[in-house]
Amino acid sequence: MSHEPVTERIRRHLIGLRMPRALEALQTVQSQIEQGQLTALEAIEMLLGEEYSTRESRRVKMALQTARLTVLKTLAGYDFSFQPSLERSRVMALAELGFVDRRQCVHFLGPPGTGKSHLAVALGVEAVRAGKSVFFATLAELVDSMRKAEREGKLRERVKFLSRYSLLIVDEIGYLPLGSNGGNLFFQLVNACYERCAMIMTSNRGFSEWGEIFGDPVVATALLDRLLHHAIVVPIEGNSYRLREHAALIPEHLRNRPALNEGNASAAIKRRPGRPRKEEAASMPG
Repeated sequence: MSHEPVTERIRRHLIGLRMPRALEALQTVQSQIEQGQLTALEAIEMLLGEEYSTRESRRVKMALQTARLTVLKTLAGYDFSFQPSLERSRVMALAELGFVDRRQCVHFLGPPGTGKSHLAVALGVEAVRAGKSVFFATLAELVDSMRKAEREGKLRERVKFLSRYSLLIVDEIGYLPLGSNGGNLFFQLVNACYERCAMIMTSNRGFSEWGEIFGDPVVATALLDRLLHHAIVVPIEGNSYRLREHAALIPEHLRNRPALNEGNASAAIKRRPGRPRKEEAASMPG
């Protein structure tokens, strides 16, 4: 048996196991044991807890960077009182992440500045903390990256990469023109993600306007066919969340904008000619 002091052996074990935070806490924990403030089991739990918390914080930080969630938003930081049309309980139910496990698509619809991106990012943060893989991008960024991959002959690999995440967040649908072939490229991504991964989408435009957004009503119908199947649509009415402190400076005719409601989803579905069969997917636009 080694005559080396127990504390030194523990210290050596912690170094060997690469547990630097537990090593830092060892002296404090030992002192609390000697003062009768901790039992042996409580001391072990404290050392392991310190190390676990540090590692978990590091994991979340790295996962958020990988997800491109560099500007953190939380549900606690969202002012639900400013948007009375939005049911807080409904959003908090989404934070339980059942929609991710069910591979559903969540749509946040509403005028600019009503907090759609805030909620999308906040749910992404919750998913990262729960150990889910997440990727965030605007629609324009996604299409640009796919257009570049297509030029380089790597479109298939890019689509495979983007569709492997547990949750894909697509922000700002309808804000910027997609340009040539953008709708076809986005369809290929949506088709790859359909029933394989969950998605969150934010848009300031109703579903009835998607033909204009994507430059082709056929492409829009094919997209909606997949994105409205198993969908959760959350309309947000009201004024700009970002400009709430400067409401007096906003012209009267811009203060009360029409809401984007779930009725657009029903209208879009009624107009489409029918759901494409699986074997037809490969021949769809793109």
